[in-house]
Amino acid sequence: MADELVRVDRTGDVTTVTMTSPRQRNALSVDMMRALRDALAEAGSTNTLAVVLAAEGPVFSAGHSFRDMVGATSEDVTELFELCTSLMDTVQAMPQPVIARVHALATAAGCQLVATCDLAVAAETAGFALPGGRGGLFCHTPLVAVARNVGRKRALEMALSGDVVDAGTALEWGLVNAVVPEDELDEAVAALVARVTRGSAAQRAAGKRLFYAQVGRDQSEAYAMAIAAMADGAVGVDGQEGMTAFLEKRHPRFTSTPQG
Repeated sequence: MADELVRVDRTGDVTTVTMTSPRQRNALSVDMMRALRDALAEAGSTNTLAVVLAAEGPVFSAGHSFRDMVGATSEDVTELFELCTSLMDTVQAMPQPVIARVHALATAAGCQLVATCDLAVAAETAGFALPGGRGGLFCHTPLVAVARNVGRKRALEMALSGDVVDAGTALEWGLVNAVVPEDELDEAVAALVARVTRGSAAQRAAGKRLFYAQVGRDQSEAYAMAIAAMADGAVGVDGQEGMTAFLEKRHPRFTSTPQG
């Protein structure tokens, strides 16, 4: 089942995890979420430098599968949403930067998945929506991730209206990093990957980890965490190599992996 839902490809230092269930609009069914979480966790355990999250078909992801919820018990749907949260946590716990390649519509939990990725590049053909506000099930959990990208007023506008936000607006609001014509999407993703995988792999992983740990905290607490992390980095092998190379006017030679 996992092989039918997700495909994993590695080219050089980049791993691409692709949702391959276009007939189901890449819905985040229980099976899809498990397959995607496991594939991402596996990629995160390797020495790959970046992970691209992509999808096949006319929709990036339509969000949760209602087939999993109609007639289900409260315990069943609670487990489903906990699984979804586990998937989102996996994305942000990985040491590598995870870049969403969004070619088409991403709705509800599909939009949540884009918002959860570290970075996102969208085609002009992409769109983003939290449609629960005009339906029967409000997008509570997707709103957690989206609000942390676009702010309260815009997140509530998306959630209450359910309207599709086009790619240009998503860029203006901070939901994605770049918008390009569809035929330039792969090139734009590759260019962003190249830019965010320079330097020490271990320090990049530490930076991602510390960012998510401190970003929601009180400023004084965040600074204390950042000071400790910078002190560790400065005396570490890659920190010393980077500073020494700068002073010696040469290119640094980093040998670390994302795991250290």
